[in-house]
Amino acid sequence: MDIRLRSEELERKTLSDRACLSGSSRGRLRPEKECGVRTAFQRDRDRIIHSKSFRRLKHKTQVFIIPEGDHYRTRLTHTLEVAQIARTIARALRLNEDLTEAIALGHDLGHTPFGHAGEMAINGVFKPGFKHNVHSLRVVDLLEDSRGLNLTWEVRDGILNHTGETMPATLEGQIVKIADRVAYINHDLDDAIRGGVLSIGQIPANCLETLGKHHRDRINTMVLDLINTNWEGTQAIKMSPAVQEATDSLRNYLFEYVYIGSEAKREEAKACHVVQGLFRHLQQHPGSLPEEYLRRARSGDIERVVCDYIAGMTDRFAIRMYQKYFLPLPWVE
Repeated sequence: MDIRLRSEELERKTLSDRACLSGSSRGRLRPEKECGVRTAFQRDRDRIIHSKSFRRLKHKTQVFIIPEGDHYRTRLTHTLEVAQIARTIARALRLNEDLTEAIALGHDLGHTPFGHAGEMAINGVFKPGFKHNVHSLRVVDLLEDSRGLNLTWEVRDGILNHTGETMPATLEGQIVKIADRVAYINHDLDDAIRGGVLSIGQIPANCLETLGKHHRDRINTMVLDLINTNWEGTQAIKMSPAVQEATDSLRNYLFEYVYIGSEAKREEAKACHVVQGLFRHLQQHPGSLPEEYLRRARSGDIERVVCDYIAGMTDRFAIRMYQKYFLPLPWVE
């Protein structure tokens, strides 16, 4: 028996009957030979970690655009925090930790430069519309390495449905969906306090009383609540009513005082101008595209190709390209 088969057998013996087993995966878009060492979900996790799209997340905005400081979250550190929280919950509930981790690591691969500001900017000029979760699936299915990563159905489902009204088909995917919210509510609040956007004394008292007064306490409260609430065979991952209410209140507070119109968003208009300026320029001058994108543009939808190219940019690359196309350069003799 090879190592992979042993691992699959161990899953069958040790995981909950609610877990999604790697040996029972619905498969990949393109059939391929199984690995002798890693399960299907472990291979998906590794493919995501080794992808260029994953590496670029370290230079993409979470909340603060081009922050002056080394300790603010980026899209990559957000992803790692989601993965850690989700793994903890999955392990405690005896669900498939490998599947959970793969979904968490891949859930934001489709995010644009400048975070949600860039997403809104592209959505404003790309006629079919743009959603980062849909584009994340496009990245893993098609764009990465020009052929996609050929991930399993379960990981792709979790990536697509990590946000929005549709629930992931697996409990592991549902864990990532809620771990994403647990992570960003807490780390965005932490960054906002560090950046002087608000103080701990401004946070609604009822939220602190239920969730905790310190960053680690709030995460611990949410994680333990998710474990305890879903311990007895629930068919959908959810928080208890009291913790859910406090979490929703804290999220609404962040939208009012951090995500919309705060100091953290002061560069948003500039970021949107950069993204939309690049979009229009490249649409009108496709010869400026890299060769791999130019080949696709010659035989396909130029608007779609430009969208794919810009969505993959990091913040600093987008700024550099904007400077190249729109700002005068010094004359060199």
